[in-house]
Amino acid sequence: MSNTAQNLASKRINALLDKNSFVEIGSCVTARSTDFNMQQKETPADGVVTGYGVIDGNLVYVYSQDVSVLGGSIGEMHAKKIVKIYDMALKMGAPVIGLLDCAGLRLQEATDALNGFGELYLKQSLASGVIPQITAIFGTCGGGLSVVPSLTDFTFMEEKNAKLFVNSPNAIDGNIVSKLDTASAKFQAEEAGNVDVVCSEAEMFQQIRSLVSVLPANNEDDMSYDECIDDLNRVCKNLENAAEDTAIVLSNISDSHFFFEVKANYAKEMVTGFIRLNGMTVGAVANRTAVYDSEGNVAEKYEAVLTTAGCGKAAEFVQFCDAFNIPILSLTNVTGYMATVEEEKTVAKAAARLTYAFANATVAKVNVVVGKAYGSGYLTMNSKSLGADMVYAWPKAEIGMMDATQAAKIMYADEIAASDSAAALIKEKAAEYQELQSSVMAAAKRGYVDTIIEAEDTRKYVIGAFEMLFTKREDRPGKKHGTVL
Repeated sequence: MSNTAQNLASKRINALLDKNSFVEIGSCVTARSTDFNMQQKETPADGVVTGYGVIDGNLVYVYSQDVSVLGGSIGEMHAKKIVKIYDMALKMGAPVIGLLDCAGLRLQEATDALNGFGELYLKQSLASGVIPQITAIFGTCGGGLSVVPSLTDFTFMEEKNAKLFVNSPNAIDGNIVSKLDTASAKFQAEEAGNVDVVCSEAEMFQQIRSLVSVLPANNEDDMSYDECIDDLNRVCKNLENAAEDTAIVLSNISDSHFFFEVKANYAKEMVTGFIRLNGMTVGAVANRTAVYDSEGNVAEKYEAVLTTAGCGKAAEFVQFCDAFNIPILSLTNVTGYMATVEEEKTVAKAAARLTYAFANATVAKVNVVVGKAYGSGYLTMNSKSLGADMVYAWPKAEIGMMDATQAAKIMYADEIAASDSAAALIKEKAAEYQELQSSVMAAAKRGYVDTIIEAEDTRKYVIGAFEMLFTKREDRPGKKHGTVL
């Protein structure tokens, strides 16, 4: 093992943590197996550097695989070292960060290595919802190891050299890497939705540090608050102009425009990420119908509908926030569900997952209707009937069963067919339906909207709502767990 290679795993840890804060654990551990002449091979630290340190003064546990030791493969002692780090993290209530660069299962140790894999899976499962888990992939992460990042809360991937796969691209019937690289960061982030952030190795450490800074240390001890130096009553002028690209809205209303978006390249019609409001971390979920470029031009357009991918993305995020007592803000602009043959196979189940996630969450929940809110798609997006604690709406928002014109055509089909001026009749009946059933005022009169607010005042209203809801407690029926996955 070269000194350069030896330093790579440690260098990554040192680049991630506060300077000189890393304390290594288990540096003398080596492989126990003697099969296949393993005793003749040096396995320093058994291919993984483990220990603890701090990020911005907050305790974290970390492991970093050393690809120079048998390709970074996981053997019995390698796995046990990682499991021990998890045990310590669970006792102390601190996040675990894994830096992955591994050839997979160590074949020379066979069943011992398999058992180590299983023990790691078990520990990750027990830690889920108790401490935040983050993985970063720098090299190969294939086969059984690909389950490891999928069991964590957030996954980062180096944009050029990292590979994530269950089956390598060339092992898939009818596929080769040159045709479709299913192991690439691009595919895993944009198509599979398994990766939250894709960036260079140099950028990754700062990205992870930024994420850790807004997360609580565990599900009971919240250390994610920060001092707010922004004006709590700051007016966000012209905010209504960004209603289509809600990522911009979230950035504008957040303290000092902080916004950490997760899965930004996947299901772009649904935005998920973290903002800060008066120093408090808030999870945000928002519908999006357009993406604006840096010059303010529309770069991409989307329908105002829920999709299978978007619902799944949002449901996972909401469940994470609820597990760690992070309040949730939603921005609603949805007219229904994506209508395609492929979506019809899966969208109902995906919408049920998102509906369940919002309904099941007991944290503070605030919804702002920024555009259209039609039908059961609106109900799914954190509506008052689903348990939202406070619902605000912008003046031009629309809340109802469906578009007023379409409703008029259905309700007055016979009259329209018999009329000599169908267009005028449709317009008349649509206006009547709009006023009585689809306007934001009609919803407010029925108590489905708490307050109609100007778009520019959104920041101060949601801050006020979350401050009021800070001590929220909500009891639910006793049960082991729900069955909607």
